[in-house]
Amino acid sequence: MPTPASRLRLPLILGAILVLAVGGWWWFHRDAGSAEGGYRTAAVERGDVRVSISATGTLSAISTVDVGSQISGQVTDVLVDFNDRVTKGQVIARIDPSTYQAQIAQGSAQVASARANLATAQATLRNAEADYARKVQLAQQQLIARGDLDLARAARDQARAQVNAAQAQITQQQASTQTTRLNLQRTVIRSPVDGVVLTRTIEPGQTVAASLQAPVLFQIAEDLSQMEILLAIDEADIGQVKAGQDVSFTVDAFPDRNFRGKVQQVRLSPTNTNNVITYPVVVTVDNRDEVLLPGMTVNAEIEVSHRGNVLKVANAALRYKPAGDDQPAAQAQQPQARGGMATELPRIAQSLQLNASQHTAFDAALTEMRERMAARAAPAAGAQNSGGSVLFGRGGGGPQRSGGAPGGSMNGAMRQRMLERFNQQFAAFRATLSEAQRKRWDSEVAAIVTARRAPLYKLVEGKPQMVMVRVGASDGTSTEIAGDVKEGDLAIVGAGRSTGDRAAARPAGAGG
Repeated sequence: MPTPASRLRLPLILGAILVLAVGGWWWFHRDAGSAEGGYRTAAVERGDVRVSISATGTLSAISTVDVGSQISGQVTDVLVDFNDRVTKGQVIARIDPSTYQAQIAQGSAQVASARANLATAQATLRNAEADYARKVQLAQQQLIARGDLDLARAARDQARAQVNAAQAQITQQQASTQTTRLNLQRTVIRSPVDGVVLTRTIEPGQTVAASLQAPVLFQIAEDLSQMEILLAIDEADIGQVKAGQDVSFTVDAFPDRNFRGKVQQVRLSPTNTNNVITYPVVVTVDNRDEVLLPGMTVNAEIEVSHRGNVLKVANAALRYKPAGDDQPAAQAQQPQARGGMATELPRIAQSLQLNASQHTAFDAALTEMRERMAARAAPAAGAQNSGGSVLFGRGGGGPQRSGGAPGGSMNGAMRQRMLERFNQQFAAFRATLSEAQRKRWDSEVAAIVTARRAPLYKLVEGKPQMVMVRVGASDGTSTEIAGDVKEGDLAIVGAGRSTGDRAAARPAGAGG
């Protein structure tokens, strides 16, 4: 028979079970409803976007000199070793000079013999000239035959020729001896520059043969405090590489240290390796501490673009599209996709540091452009109310434009016409700019007009709202955007999920 206490405990237990069941049912359906209507978002941030190109290359000295030998012979002395520092003119090796010393002695004797021959020829010439002079007088007195005079003249001319030949022989022997003396000087090998010995390929007692070409005996790096990297850049990326761009790189010897350099030259000599075209890019490196060594392999990144203090969003936000039939509804909430031209132009003008008169001209052109935009927006709104397309006009078939920026996609001809129209609208302002200001204005406007547009879905009051944004530089994680967005806006990166799934997916969505 149940006691009064047990009778009181039973309703309490049943009530607790009922409360737990109702709570579980509510929690399950609340989470399911959140999964159906929730979105994963990433905030639009302001910061820097750095775009870089990765490549590998090899470190080398800027100037490397190969020291060889112009003569053949046996090496008698090697006076430097690897890594030795040498100065210009320093003796670094010697070749046996005895062969050339003997040749000089032989040449000197030949010169002396040639001079003796010259003296003999000169004596013969004097005798022939005297004999010819006597016979000229005798011939005038008709005491000798005319033939004897001709023979005397011929003997004189032959004596003169022998003197000239003897003089030429002396010159020849002297030149030959001088060549031997030069070769004797070349038996002493000197450093042509100040630098460090990188390689040495000879040992004392080794014979050097320089019959066809000068063999390389030493390799000397002129200055290791300044080095260079030769990078191989793919043809798809070479158009973004310019001289003066910053380069960061690492080497395996110092994996935790980041080194810096600058692009010095983009060489116009392509290399074809298995149908892959690459171009050599020379990067200069400051190596004052000389920790970098020639031949090291580097992993480099060339900074081709750096956008500072710009709006950026995770890449996943630009990839997101509403599923199924939700996409037209999301587009309808933003009938005019703004590309941000009206807000981008003042930013460009501010960067040009305009004076008062230039500001006035710009404000007038900007006001006129906004008035035309407002007049163009009215027919677009009417077309939407009457069931027309919100992105494309009925008559021209081209994209409607709001804020001076195109919605949807544009081909090259449309972009060119749009650029020409902007040049016409701002012609008076552009005429007031200096040459440098005009170049920057033209490049910035062209970059905006030709930039790619993409849809971005903002979360506004719990609902997706599509805006067309101009897509700029991307570093692989986040992308620069401009348009009808501001810092702090929530961009949708994915559809909502259950609690456990959201917890697992949130880092991926946030990272883009």
